[in-house]
Amino acid sequence: MSEPTTAAPSAQAPYYAPHGGHPPQTELLTDRAIVTEAYTVIPRGVMRDIVTSVFPEWSRTRAWVLNRPVAGGATTFAQHILEVSPGGGAQKPEPQAEVAGFLFVMEGQLSITHEGQRHELTPGGFAFLPAGSAWSAQNDGAEAARFHWFRKRAEPLEGHPARFAVGNEHDVEPGSMPGTDGRWRTTRMLDPNDLGYDFGVNIVTFEPGASIPFAETHIMEHGLYVLQGKGVYRLNADWVEVQEGDYMSLRAFCPQACYAGGPGPFRYLLYKDQNRQVVL
Repeated sequence: MSEPTTAAPSAQAPYYAPHGGHPPQTELLTDRAIVTEAYTVIPRGVMRDIVTSVFPEWSRTRAWVLNRPVAGGATTFAQHILEVSPGGGAQKPEPQAEVAGFLFVMEGQLSITHEGQRHELTPGGFAFLPAGSAWSAQNDGAEAARFHWFRKRAEPLEGHPARFAVGNEHDVEPGSMPGTDGRWRTTRMLDPNDLGYDFGVNIVTFEPGASIPFAETHIMEHGLYVLQGKGVYRLNADWVEVQEGDYMSLRAFCPQACYAGGPGPFRYLLYKDQNRQVVL
């Protein structure tokens, strides 16, 4: 086996990750959770012990399932937050050979081995795992590892193989949206011009007061998890206030816009399907 590589950030990023627990009986039932035909909002307060799932391929692990293909909702992907205790992991995490994966670490340390090469992911670390490739994951640290796992049935494109990728968001130069003086920028962890990738996972950052100044209405489905800060999202015809730890699932063509509420940056992890023709 080759020597491990480390995808380490220049500074530890304060991402919000769920820790579970259970609310007291004195709590009100009313919260910000909502499901519509166009979008779903799962507030961070929903991510409790009682709603976790167990994946048979993983040991010492529990998961919050944020998204899966459902009628009337997003159809292209699944998204989970996994919490792997020290010593836990999986020798063969992905049960479907036709499914590609993407990992993004928020807390702790995760060791992945892909085709015999070991890589250490710390907060901000990511890895794209092509469909059919051999990989495993292990928490060799002293604390729980918490990370996102995106899964999508691959749509192979002849002449454009989907290549393994590993890195850290802190080492990726964000792109600034035109006319914003860098107040709205996007960190693209997979090259959107590489046709081997049929989805992208980005981190979008807004400085306080910055906004998406129009209602985007497009074919791409989205999964949005708020890593830091707070903001207000316009979804379909509704204004929805969100904060770090909240999750939004947007079906294709759901109108969407937002502005950052401050006092600090508003940052979210974004999934989008891309680079493929519409299948009829």
